[in-house]
Amino acid sequence: MTQFTMEDIAQIGLLKMDILGLANLTILGKAKEIISQSRRVDIDLHHIPMDDARTFALLSSGETAGVFQLEGAGMRRYIKELKPSTFSDIAAMIALYRPGPMEHIPTFIKAKHGIEPIRYPHPALASILEETYGVIVYQEQVLFIVQAFAGYSLGQADIFRKAMGKKIPEAMKKERRNFITGAKKREFSPEVASDVFALIEPFAGYAFNKAHSVSYALIAYQTAYLKANYPAEYMTAFLIANADQLEKVATAVADCRRLGITVLPPDINRSQVSFSIEKGDEGNTTGIRFGLTAIKNVGLGAVEPLVVERDKGGEFKSIEDLCRRADMRGVNRRAMESLIKAGALDCLGDRGTLLHNIGRILSLAQREQHLRETGQSTMFDLWGETMPAPMPSLDLQAADISIKEKLAWERELMGVYLSEHPFSAFAARVASENTTLCGHIDAELAGQTIVVAGMVASVHQLFTRDQRPFASVVLEDLDGRIEVMVWPKVYADTRDLWQEGNILLVEGKVRLRDDRVQLNCDYVRRYQPEAGQGAEAVTSQPGGEPIVAEETRAYNASAESRRLVISISQTSDEESDIVYLRKLLDTLRDFPGEDEVNLCVTNEERIINLKLSNIYTNYCPELHQRLVEMVGEEGLKVKSNG
Repeated sequence: MTQFTMEDIAQIGLLKMDILGLANLTILGKAKEIISQSRRVDIDLHHIPMDDARTFALLSSGETAGVFQLEGAGMRRYIKELKPSTFSDIAAMIALYRPGPMEHIPTFIKAKHGIEPIRYPHPALASILEETYGVIVYQEQVLFIVQAFAGYSLGQADIFRKAMGKKIPEAMKKERRNFITGAKKREFSPEVASDVFALIEPFAGYAFNKAHSVSYALIAYQTAYLKANYPAEYMTAFLIANADQLEKVATAVADCRRLGITVLPPDINRSQVSFSIEKGDEGNTTGIRFGLTAIKNVGLGAVEPLVVERDKGGEFKSIEDLCRRADMRGVNRRAMESLIKAGALDCLGDRGTLLHNIGRILSLAQREQHLRETGQSTMFDLWGETMPAPMPSLDLQAADISIKEKLAWERELMGVYLSEHPFSAFAARVASENTTLCGHIDAELAGQTIVVAGMVASVHQLFTRDQRPFASVVLEDLDGRIEVMVWPKVYADTRDLWQEGNILLVEGKVRLRDDRVQLNCDYVRRYQPEAGQGAEAVTSQPGGEPIVAEETRAYNASAESRRLVISISQTSDEESDIVYLRKLLDTLRDFPGEDEVNLCVTNEERIINLKLSNIYTNYCPELHQRLVEMVGEEGLKVKSNG
């Protein structure tokens, strides 16, 4: 190791080496291991077929998420257009996809498919540029051109290439004279030599090293080969390698769904420590099982003893059985809470009851651990395994947990919804309308105005240089996700709509930024299929400003003139009433708007009227339906404030 720059190192004759630590190599190794265990196939990645039809079909489809060097939005677009049919196509695309040579990608693609004829700078260079369809791609090609055209040795040609790359005027003039002189000796005219020099001059500065490109392309091909031929095993390896990055887990799970691979929720009686392939009774693969350590706040020390005991003694039959048998010293309150909320203990009891009894469960586990360590027995041990294990004294009156709350926990702790997706109820209707799926928005749509419906997955408020707020929002549906940019003007009028969990209809223009596909929001409203309002309610002025039909502005136009009155009854069960009231308030908060809300609370002694000064809602058909389920039609009244 040195503290000198690479130029100084080269001057004193030392070799500089860049050593890359690639997660993809770890993924390849783990995938081989999983394939060996799952399918009893040992794969030698150095001897896989380099003309595999499935691999090239996968690359041509653009399904390259998780494929080394080929997963960016721009690269996916180009690889779909290229439809590579040979390994050299992949290597060339990796070399070309960089600032400078990128402008030659369309020529490369058109020449490959015969849309444009292959053009060589000179017939003498055809053999050098044949594999890249006449386009100079590699540094080595520059060296061979200089060698063939001007008689340079390869060493001299490399010095020539480096000099051209530095673009020093004096050096360029000197090299140009030397090149033309050498070309004349090989009986090329000065005019032809000058033309060839002018052609290779820009490439000398940014042409890629072929050995480097081929090495990258080999890893890209290997990852694509495993994904194409062993998709479940490869995606399992990918998930294991990225288990601590919730965003990557969410993206990979969406990719699995597109590939038809089922991702199963965590289960204390099924899951391994990390992600694993799950087999059915007949030995067939049923899906990828979520790993226990992939749950936020749950570490290896907490769950490894549980898995070891389960594998040794069989499935856990109850929460008490788990406490009696397993070493739970590493499971603290936070880890236990996360396991329950993520659904890993659903097979042992419902989440609400288990959460309400965490203290009792941990106390029981500590007591059983103490008995094992001291060698003591309980009266139940006298009966052996035939005696059913007694349940602990659990409080079974715990409140039910809503599906919305369960899904929120899953998203928080695992990065994905596994029980079901909140968008599921809307998916069928959206599919029948003139909207684009989030997962189908790619670079090919850049510049086009589209309409998309999805659920707000995350919101990040940012500020412009002059301190005006705007937002970067991730919108998702069952097929994928898209980043939506909500710039200050639109954000100021619609801020209340951009809340996690809201189902929205967004119209905007697709754009590419730093190889990422984004949607610039021009118009947004809450998605209300019951109202029969689709994207056709939005028109545009010639200048491009959206005109929103007044009846679709549920969050604005008519909202200021309404007051929603909700009548509820107080009971003698104070705890149950509190849970009911919280659920009611949460429902109202799910639909932010401008409608006032009054509560009319009736008990045995009097009627109490309350104005909810901190809650303003949007009284729409969906909210109406949800409130009717809670208070009935008779419990709802809408009054005018005007």
